[in-house]
Amino acid sequence: MEYKDILQHIAPCGLDCMRCADYEHGEIKQLSSRLIKLLGNYGPVARMKTEGKPEFKGYTQFEEILTGFANASCSGCRGENVLCPITTCSAKTCYREKGVDFCFQCDEYPCEKQFSGRLRDRWRYINDRMKEIGATEYYYEQLKLPRY
Repeated sequence: MEYKDILQHIAPCGLDCMRCADYEHGEIKQLSSRLIKLLGNYGPVARMKTEGKPEFKGYTQFEEILTGFANASCSGCRGENVLCPITTCSAKTCYREKGVDFCFQCDEYPCEKQFSGRLRDRWRYINDRMKEIGATEYYYEQLKLPRY
């Protein structure tokens, strides 16, 4: 994968948008949409199963959550419809102002305006790792890890 393609996957902060549950072109959206289609009108069957398997009482709620995943519409932080649930992220706009692709490329990295606590630690780890091995290598490395 080329660097320009990596920019479509990895946000300026370093998180992988492509594997995010809110991303409009992500795998979670695609798989959720497919599962909805495969389940079809499963509601009546789920109701019948509740006597022997009480966990099916929550099927309606499961269906609502699955529909939420299937309706993901965030463009990613480099797009026009940014719906990232991490509202404290400055990188969404800062990377454009600074003329960089990722936080670690900025002369002010690590700045004090980006995150706090555990989220800051994760942000620092991701960006330090990208700085060490490069964004492309980091992309392949993080694919082996769970997104959440």
